[in-house]
Amino acid sequence: MEGGGRIDILLSHLHTDHIQGLGFFPPLFERSREVHIWGPRSAGSDLRERLTRYLSAPLFPVHLRELPSRLTLHDAPLDGFEIEGIRVMADLVLHPGLTVGYRLSENGVTLTYLSDHEPALGRMTLPHSSTWTSGYALAEGSDVLIHDSQYTDAEYESHRGWGHSSIRHTIEFAERVGARKLVTFHHDPGHSDAELDGLHNEVVRGRDLEFDLIPGREGLSFEIV
Repeated sequence: MEGGGRIDILLSHLHTDHIQGLGFFPPLFERSREVHIWGPRSAGSDLRERLTRYLSAPLFPVHLRELPSRLTLHDAPLDGFEIEGIRVMADLVLHPGLTVGYRLSENGVTLTYLSDHEPALGRMTLPHSSTWTSGYALAEGSDVLIHDSQYTDAEYESHRGWGHSSIRHTIEFAERVGARKLVTFHHDPGHSDAELDGLHNEVVRGRDLEFDLIPGREGLSFEIV
């Protein structure tokens, strides 16, 4: 998109720790760029009002209204919407604060993105019923599932209700929804690369996975066919 073009940004939630990089996104400062931001609204305020709180003093020196790009903000509707031929479904998922997951479909293939998600509902096991499993309807039958996998089992024990998954829960969730590929991400920043490799190896040891397991990393790309 050199020299202009459209960019769409999907926000799962608006906690400041997850959108603090938004103000440093270069296309927002390009006059020729068309930028669309989609995200959840709260019961009392829309996306523009909530983003304005962040892009203003004392949190940020540039106000939302001062961005030179052609910016359009959208409250992500839970009944779905379309972005340049890609069908997007959004639904609320379990995490403190209003948070949505996304399911993107095009030409018969589907990618589901579930960041900051705790399908175990604060328990050490997933609910027995798929109906009670957060995110199930979005992720069912996904060709690619990108899912939070922050904790070890021991770490999850002391972080129940924080809105994140143990990697074991993520594996079980991918099995339940019938995903073809699982990309684990939202790694704990305190885990080294070696620890992450060991964690993945441990959790799949002795299991015959019915999907491809892909540890997420920066710059990773893959083709969905």
